[in-house]
Amino acid sequence: MKVQTLTTALLCLGLAACGGGGGGDSSAPNTGTGTGTGITETLLPSASLAQQCASTNPHAGSAQKIGSLSSEKRWLRSYFDEAYLWPEDVPSVNANAAEYSGSDVAVALDRYFDALRSPKLTDSGARRDQFSFTMPTLEWTQLADSGIEAGYGLEWVMASPTPPRGIKVAYVIAGGVADRMGVRRGDSLLSADGAGVDASEVATLNAAMYPSATGQAHSFSFRATDGSLKTPSLISASTAKPPVLLRQVLTAPDGARIGHLVFNDHVATAEAPLIEAVNHFKTQGISDLVLDLRYNGGGYLFIASELAYMIAGPARTGGHVFERLSYNSKRSSEARDTPFYATSCNLVANRCSNEQPLPTLNLGRVYVLTQSGTCSASEAIINGLRGVDVEVIQLGNETCGKPYGFTAKDNCGISYFPIEFVGVNAKGFADYSDGFVPAGTGVGGGRKLPGCQLADDFDHALSDPAERLLAGAISYRTSGQCPVNTGLSRPQAAVGAEGGVPMVLQRAPARGNRIAGVR
Repeated sequence: MKVQTLTTALLCLGLAACGGGGGGDSSAPNTGTGTGTGITETLLPSASLAQQCASTNPHAGSAQKIGSLSSEKRWLRSYFDEAYLWPEDVPSVNANAAEYSGSDVAVALDRYFDALRSPKLTDSGARRDQFSFTMPTLEWTQLADSGIEAGYGLEWVMASPTPPRGIKVAYVIAGGVADRMGVRRGDSLLSADGAGVDASEVATLNAAMYPSATGQAHSFSFRATDGSLKTPSLISASTAKPPVLLRQVLTAPDGARIGHLVFNDHVATAEAPLIEAVNHFKTQGISDLVLDLRYNGGGYLFIASELAYMIAGPARTGGHVFERLSYNSKRSSEARDTPFYATSCNLVANRCSNEQPLPTLNLGRVYVLTQSGTCSASEAIINGLRGVDVEVIQLGNETCGKPYGFTAKDNCGISYFPIEFVGVNAKGFADYSDGFVPAGTGVGGGRKLPGCQLADDFDHALSDPAERLLAGAISYRTSGQCPVNTGLSRPQAAVGAEGGVPMVLQRAPARGNRIAGVR
């Protein structure tokens, strides 16, 4: 099953109760109601409908196949009413419509899930719920707990969803498929499986860039930073992207020791290398930290809390909440605080074990490198630190704007992630649905942070002190001024570009969210 929640248009197709399926049966009388667009729908408690799975659902265990697509949709509609942050915004959707029926259960459920999302917009005109998603439970568990997914061992970035898209390789994992085939950071994608990077065949591009299984061969054409052409064929393999790509200590012109940490994924396996990095920084006596989150889309919230605690230390975090999770009005009693965790979790079988005190840097200031791919749990680090008066200086570009989070709910072998809560810091701030933005010197209110708008620099390695964002942080620390060379420019249109078809990179959604649970 492929996630479609970011790409499928909202479908509000009628006034019937959301209880039917391919066979046309209707939902039974219930003990609760759901509202959407002024229509009242009778709904059963989701618990009474759970694990009643269609015989054709490829993700359900054989013992669970005692229901139908209709019963799975009835469960989903009830769960939305109970758990969704904005149940009053859920549109009335005819669950019997052809779009949500048929023999492909996975596709029908994806489409129905997508149609239930809130259609409301943020102040900037963006869809408020761009983020709810689904995944096969097995795939989710494998990714969240180990960071393993099918791929080539590289990360893609895109300058624009419409041509000229400017798709590049952000980084390559040492020893991975792409690395062995000579692909490097900064390589510009020209084509994939014969589809040009600015062509209208976005499905072909995404299928090649994000293979759905291991063992798939796809052909690519790249332009390297030196102008040379590369035409590798990449075969997908099980890939574990290291959550901590780099940690190093640099010496500033004034002799100060500066820690530099490239942190890319809030997966469970991130905890140990984060602790190792902080211990290394302590041993080296750093006075400042540059935290590179530009490719970090999020993940487990407890990892964000632990890292924020290790940066700020007990004196600043003591007695304060890292993030308060606020649910819908039906679940107001469930609002709970995520503390600044002072001990490790050492996650085993979805439980913390052998917890140990975390090391701390006790810093009152941190330089954070961001781009539009900085999302959710990464933004929670920024917001949580600001909540306890750690000065966060932002260099790069606006973050994605995701103060929302999820708790995985499994039904019939599929994990559902409708937005369930909004995260509020110790100062009561959560209003950054349009992202944090570096707004210059002397700025620091709301979602606008002190810092510099700088474009990603693909001509230098992430470890290179001359790399634009890293160099900007070191320079800003000394002068308080932004670099003259921002690198901000729109890529030039490709000759023969085939129109303005928008493209969304099909990055695994669990790598771009704020996941509660575990602790």
